[in-house]
Amino acid sequence: MAVLTFELPDGTTRDVDVVHLLNAGYAGRSQADVAAHVAELAELGVPAPAVTPALYPVSPYLAQQTGRVAAQHPRTSGEAEWALVVAADGELLLTAACDHTDRALEAHGVAWSKNAGPDVLARRAWRLSDVESRLDELTLCAWVTHDGTETEIQHGTLAELLTPGYWADVLRSRGCLTPGTVLISGTIPMTEGVDQFADGWRVELGDPATGDVIRLAYDVVPMPEPIG
Repeated sequence: MAVLTFELPDGTTRDVDVVHLLNAGYAGRSQADVAAHVAELAELGVPAPAVTPALYPVSPYLAQQTGRVAAQHPRTSGEAEWALVVAADGELLLTAACDHTDRALEAHGVAWSKNAGPDVLARRAWRLSDVESRLDELTLCAWVTHDGTETEIQHGTLAELLTPGYWADVLRSRGCLTPGTVLISGTIPMTEGVDQFADGWRVELGDPATGDVIRLAYDVVPMPEPIG
């Protein structure tokens, strides 16, 4: 299993031994927009989910706090997301995350693609109770790097996504709102015309009320060519 360590604003830390890792998909708050997105993806060969929103179990060891992601081929990319983390004492934490996905494999199965790359999480977190009253104001942004040049690829707020409270209820109904559970939120739209197949990703979850920002960043490193 993966053990993650999060620093809270008061300087204390929480170690989380990941038992369950789940990736939400098609998790926009407007399900009409989600339906349109599903139709667009179908035209690209990505199979439609049986229901929306969707929830994909992922191998717990894929929850990582890392600055380096190894990629098997050039068609992998991240997604700016938030993560809901259940700490050892049951406290709910909120942090930034980036779901690094194999886009070539996605055409054969979304669940498979989610298990072909890590969910990268930030090293800082907020108590969900401290920000829950202003969740819709929290910002979520991502940048990609190509040949040393950084370009913004995602920019939005948590108002665009189903809430941590919604997903906490789903987890509770499944008996999974327990210590060691990590849920990744699903993502916001990418800017048209920006190449997602990048050399690096950076994600920020910001709180305009306090000016605090939770950040993560990682390089995408090609694996060596296989032999045989």
